[in-house]
Amino acid sequence: MKRWLDRTLGAIPMYTLVLGSLAVLAVASIALAFVGLIAADPFALLASLPIAVVFSCAASWLGARIVRQRAHLESSLITGLLVFFIMAPSLQLDGLLSIALASTVAAASKFLIAFRGRHIFNPAALGAYVFYWVPIGFPTWWIGTPWLQPLIIIAAFLILYRTQRLDLGLTFVVLAASIRIALTLANGGDIAEAIAVTFTSSQLIFFVGFMLSEPLTLPPRRWQRLSVAALVALLFAIPFSIGPLYSDPLLALLLGNLVAFAFTQRRTIRMTLTETEEIAPGTWELTFAPHRTLAFRAGQYIELSLPHPSPDLRGARRYFTISSAPSAGATLSITFTAPEKSSSFKAALLALPRGADVNATGIWGDFVLPQKTTEPLLLVAGGIGVTPFASQVAHSHLHDDERDIVLIYATSSTETLPFTGLFVEAGVRVIVFGPQPVESLPEGWVLGSEGRMNGDALAALVPDLADRHAYLSGPPALVNDLKATLRANGARRIHTDYFSGY
Repeated sequence: MKRWLDRTLGAIPMYTLVLGSLAVLAVASIALAFVGLIAADPFALLASLPIAVVFSCAASWLGARIVRQRAHLESSLITGLLVFFIMAPSLQLDGLLSIALASTVAAASKFLIAFRGRHIFNPAALGAYVFYWVPIGFPTWWIGTPWLQPLIIIAAFLILYRTQRLDLGLTFVVLAASIRIALTLANGGDIAEAIAVTFTSSQLIFFVGFMLSEPLTLPPRRWQRLSVAALVALLFAIPFSIGPLYSDPLLALLLGNLVAFAFTQRRTIRMTLTETEEIAPGTWELTFAPHRTLAFRAGQYIELSLPHPSPDLRGARRYFTISSAPSAGATLSITFTAPEKSSSFKAALLALPRGADVNATGIWGDFVLPQKTTEPLLLVAGGIGVTPFASQVAHSHLHDDERDIVLIYATSSTETLPFTGLFVEAGVRVIVFGPQPVESLPEGWVLGSEGRMNGDALAALVPDLADRHAYLSGPPALVNDLKATLRANGARRIHTDYFSGY
């Protein structure tokens, strides 16, 4: 099941998954309203939906034109749909006007309330929260209804799983739900009633799946994200009143956004392409010069934004692990494979001329080596999953860290392996599993087997496996297989990095 889920979700771009989930919820909501299973007026929903979406798209288009950027259609549609689910649906002019204004404020905030090209607040939350202060329309979170909860739970799970944010979701849900249930019981409520209200008749799951999880308003490191999730859960669940401010889910999220912003790279990353090189058959390395000093840790990844004509379903944004060392100078490199039938994004990326400018939305990731350099390591790379290890080994070599590293290179290729020169120069012990001819391997490298990595060969070649901190990177299906093999042979600490949707 996990393999199927990884493979299926990996082929769906994140924006497409979120947009598709919201579209399904919108259709289901209207259908359920027509048969009387949810309280909302079906005709009010039919009137409110196009207003929310059209004004979001229009404001995004205008804002992008003003700042000379290209509007992101999927993002605009998502913002409009979120406003639709939060604001009270209406057939009255003032109610429809409030929805139009909420969508306009939400979309405009991406450009107006931004720092160096990066928006600070969740746009839909900000657009809806304005109407606590404006005497027309109001947020009702009508989406929090029992008949929609099964679809909401499935969609939220898929989104959190796809983004590897299940820990964030669980932290928020467990803490917020526990507090709400405890408060209900303290006020004389029944346990069954408390659980039912918390999980089936509230916005809890929708909130965490579609709003708290928004990537651009989350900090880069895991401990930072969990801290924000805990803070938002407390503000979400505990009633408070401070002057004109009082407890509300939208306010909880906006305050969490501020804290996350303090942790985050607070600007759009602008870079110029300086080099495009095929470093192995079908494997390309692109090198960029950031316009400003850029800080990251070896093993982290970057999201590139590349608007291009006729993008395919995988969209105009893509994550790439940084393959160069943080201290390699004023450049940053990414490395990826590009088959003959490649995505429109990779084709557009490879078609860029030297000197072309490219934007990135941020740097994230916790796939970093331990600070203690004396800890023995086992790095296991499946195919192009070797890229974070290239960055880490290069960084360690530049700093003369003298780490005890064994690199397992699992490949299906008979061609030259990427980063061979780097690993040889750094003196890393490398074991190859795959169809590589022994005579083609650099001196000192070992061929574990000509097929898939197997436990017997692994145990013989790495007898101290149980004492090593293992790092495993590659496509999800391969990572799952290799992780099982490592565990069966004594590995106790395994840190994984999935190239989902790569």
